[in-house]
Amino acid sequence: MGSSKLTFQSPAENSADAGVTRSRYDRLYTGEGAIDFIGRSKLWYGITLALVVVALAAMLVRGFNLGIDFEGGTKLSMPAGDLVAEEVETTFIDATGVTPELTQIVGAGDARTLEINSEHLTQQQIDQARQAIFEQHQPLDAEGNASPDAIGDSTVSESWGSTITNRMLLAMGVFLLAAAAYVALRLKREMAVAAMAALLVDGVLILGTYALFGLEITPAMIIGLLTVLTFSIYDTVIVFDKVRENTAGVLDSRRSTYAEEANLAVNQTVMRSISTSVISALPIISLMVVAVWMMGIGTLRDLALIQLIGVIEGIFSSLFLATPILVSLVNRQDKHKEHAAAVEAFRNGDADAEALQPEVRHEEAATRKRTVVAPQPTEPHAPATSFTWRPNAR
Repeated sequence: MGSSKLTFQSPAENSADAGVTRSRYDRLYTGEGAIDFIGRSKLWYGITLALVVVALAAMLVRGFNLGIDFEGGTKLSMPAGDLVAEEVETTFIDATGVTPELTQIVGAGDARTLEINSEHLTQQQIDQARQAIFEQHQPLDAEGNASPDAIGDSTVSESWGSTITNRMLLAMGVFLLAAAAYVALRLKREMAVAAMAALLVDGVLILGTYALFGLEITPAMIIGLLTVLTFSIYDTVIVFDKVRENTAGVLDSRRSTYAEEANLAVNQTVMRSISTSVISALPIISLMVVAVWMMGIGTLRDLALIQLIGVIEGIFSSLFLATPILVSLVNRQDKHKEHAAAVEAFRNGDADAEALQPEVRHEEAATRKRTVVAPQPTEPHAPATSFTWRPNAR
């Protein structure tokens, strides 16, 4: 009986030899044709730095457009109907001598509402403004009749606004401490530092966006901000869990470096992150269309807007920032520097590769094809039971 050989190959090699065509998602998951997230870390850092600089400049130069709940002040609101915002604003200025901070029409259709936000007004100024607007513009009430009662007003004192601001800052501080404690217990030290750094960037970019475009900061916006920051850190933890799984025992092998295994983890979770973000964005968009555009509910508008901005920004943070920061921190350690050098030397066929990582002794068997050879029988008609099988590595 002639000799025979059995060859063991990795799944990737088997699929390649068999001519199997993998989908784009499969290639991301197995590492074939993967996106080099980690290799482009400098690019992501550069983009992040530029965005952070713009955000900080916007916050310092333009400042924040604090809502009436934080700053205090007076708001007049009325059914918009056929009213023109600029004309009503002029009437308001003539009646009170105060230039409003914001005059806008929100909502759509019959739900359109004209809002005037100004500094704190006395009751006399409020009455004068309501009377002047009614006489010149005749706003209609819910029954379609022109009436001064169609013009509503609300006033928030400066002390109340200060209290709300302090509570907002307290809520942000408690959230950050709770998030830091969670990731410190749930993840490794380097992962916790990277996650909190990415979370800090999230907060700066979102607040910078509000400062840059003059978007109003309201209590609903703060609630939404805490929600999207929680979503961001959740997505980061999911990616880091996969990184931890892939890099377990990486120092005991010269097959790949920590950075390569981390990059594979990001590729394996990229579709999940995108799908989660898209699914999260759908109800937010629905909320903006129905509750904001059609019904003109300002509170829901603020909540929906911050969530939409946060979900979009959170994708960038989880995929392009958190893991590169993690890898940069890990690669500063001597043991990982030595391991990366050992992997490179091994791939280059360096005879001294073993000396660079002396604790690694079994890599060749894990990375090269193994063959099992059936030796020739010593006698031409010897029974098959006399064969001995011994695996040989080549």
